[in-house]
Amino acid sequence: MATYSPPRSETPNPHVAVLPSPGMGHIIPLWNLANRLATDHGCHVSYLNITAEASPAQIQLLSSPNLPPTLHVIDIPPAKEPTQLPDDTLAFTRLCHIVDDNLRELKSILLDLGKPKALVIDIFCTQAFEVCKELSIPVYTFYTASAALFAFSLYLPVMDHEIECEFVDLPEPVRVPGCSPIRTEDLIVQVKNRKIEEYKWFLLHSTRLPMAAGMLLNTWKEFEPITLKAIKENPFYHQIPAPLSYPIGPLIKETEPITQSGADCLAWLDNQPPESVVFVALGSGGSLTAAQLTEVAWGLELSGQRFIWVIRAPNDVDPTAAFFNVGDKTNNPKTFLPEGFLERTKEVGHLLSSWAPQCEVLRHQSTGAFWSHCGWNSTLESMTYGVPMIAWPLYAEQRMNASVLAEDVGVAVKPAVNPEKGVVSREEIKRVVTTIIKSEKGKDMRRKARELSESAATALSRSENGSSYESLVRVVQEWKGN
Repeated sequence: MATYSPPRSETPNPHVAVLPSPGMGHIIPLWNLANRLATDHGCHVSYLNITAEASPAQIQLLSSPNLPPTLHVIDIPPAKEPTQLPDDTLAFTRLCHIVDDNLRELKSILLDLGKPKALVIDIFCTQAFEVCKELSIPVYTFYTASAALFAFSLYLPVMDHEIECEFVDLPEPVRVPGCSPIRTEDLIVQVKNRKIEEYKWFLLHSTRLPMAAGMLLNTWKEFEPITLKAIKENPFYHQIPAPLSYPIGPLIKETEPITQSGADCLAWLDNQPPESVVFVALGSGGSLTAAQLTEVAWGLELSGQRFIWVIRAPNDVDPTAAFFNVGDKTNNPKTFLPEGFLERTKEVGHLLSSWAPQCEVLRHQSTGAFWSHCGWNSTLESMTYGVPMIAWPLYAEQRMNASVLAEDVGVAVKPAVNPEKGVVSREEIKRVVTTIIKSEKGKDMRRKARELSESAATALSRSENGSSYESLVRVVQEWKGN
């Protein structure tokens, strides 16, 4: 473990520890929070890094030499006797076991740090509650998904107790108190089969949510007004009782290291017309089947639209295949793309292997649409920069996010799956790409995305006493009071 001398107890600035679970979708938002606490709110922050099975992207992110002076990365070494899991263990179950194995020394780590004023955990690190109760350290949870999924998670123990059948077999949508109904086909993947270990882990973490001293939500009131109002006012959440919620988002990456391939990508963008490029990137862990990847390639080519494609080798078994090796650049697109695709599209397309400077691409004036898996981090980044989306959910809660973005918020288009082939056809891909770049509907989505971008900037503004900025101020004041 990296050595670090914690600040003296008499300092007016609180020392807090931040603990993410593995996976870039969790590491990045808690890293953003840690940086914000250190730079804007005067906190001393110890970022606890689980190093077991760390991906190349994780190592690169957390080894940045340009950290704020009050932010320190504390490496948690791999467990000496990790749980032996079968090779076909699903990603979420594997993640939960890694956390379970590697938090055995959490008590000694927190004592070595001088007992921080608070510990901020990821939603899948709830093992920390027992440890921190013993040490009298308050635990705050940073919910890295939507407020809508947070509300569903609070309701899940009730569903588990009252409903006997599988949730996917319910005749009507799930009606979370005060929130928009959720179609059963849009439920988070981890609750679609109540007999498997993934469900048991998700239920366990959900039942522990009320143990938090406070809940930090990576959203803002203009983006999820109905859900945030429900959590605040609906009697159900008072009865649980739900922890006090603090919408502090959207917290996204403000800077990131630019590799040579990233620099080449941005240089290519500089030479494209405004709002003409479709950015195709399916998150830190997403993979397509070979058949679907082929359809995507043909659809992009048939559309004739400019594109950037962050491409990975296909996987016919697991859409989360890249979850633990994101940043691996061993892909060779020539081995899995249609023959001649690279040559035929060289004037309108640009390919990157595995990883891209996503925020830099999204904020670029040439980017006209974001073809995304609808993970929450990517969704927040797209809305922050006012870019409409092609919604392409793969796993976790992404189907739920996609439906909300397309149907409730009106900033995304969802391609239709061909029921006979089980894939989105090249003709459908051509249609949605053309729609979002060239049609009046696409212009309307872009207008709505820009309105959300403006509201996000206001929410985070210190000079305008933005709602999200003030929420985080209140949390820091609580830590100072402790």
